[in-house]
Amino acid sequence: MKRFIAIILALFIVFLFAISRNDNTYAMKEDISNKLIRFHVIANSDSVDDQNLKLKVRDAVIKSMNDKFIGVTNLKESEDIIKKNIPYIQKIAQDTVYANGKDYGVKVMYGRFDFPTKYYDTIMLPAGNYNALRIVIGKGEGKNWWCVMFPPLCFVDITHGLSSDETKRELSKYLSEDELSMIETNKPQVKFKIVEVLEKYFDDIRMALK
Repeated sequence: MKRFIAIILALFIVFLFAISRNDNTYAMKEDISNKLIRFHVIANSDSVDDQNLKLKVRDAVIKSMNDKFIGVTNLKESEDIIKKNIPYIQKIAQDTVYANGKDYGVKVMYGRFDFPTKYYDTIMLPAGNYNALRIVIGKGEGKNWWCVMFPPLCFVDITHGLSSDETKRELSKYLSEDELSMIETNKPQVKFKIVEVLEKYFDDIRMALK
């Protein structure tokens, strides 16, 4: 009986720890999502041609917007640049589609969008609602491509999107040490499985209630 009570108490302590940890983790995720702008390009389909076209649209937009982000140091200024240039971005994307022999329409929008957890090299961006420039090509039924537009990591390496050292240096200008540590995936993390399960459970509930 004593052993049973001890197990129940231990599980209760872990449960309380998970709730506390999850609240802190969730708050940190919210802070991160409010400090970044993502760039999201969705292909018409998963065909080879449509996936290649998606990358050509990506390259054309990043190349055309590169100079506009030089010297930009805050999210508000980045938002203003993006919103002001929506018609320009629309034209660049649409012209690229036509130049590659396709007649797909293109939708360009800026707003808040839900994203799943995404990994790139040593960086993990948690699931959440992010500011994003989104381009949808045609039916938008194909695999997508994404990067971080602010801080302007898309322009660090147009081929690979993000590079570890430069990404960390750039993000450290805008994220706290705790936030940066949270999204780094190249260091060992020790976590009880039950805590991991509970964290996912509470995250799912919060997303459902939004």
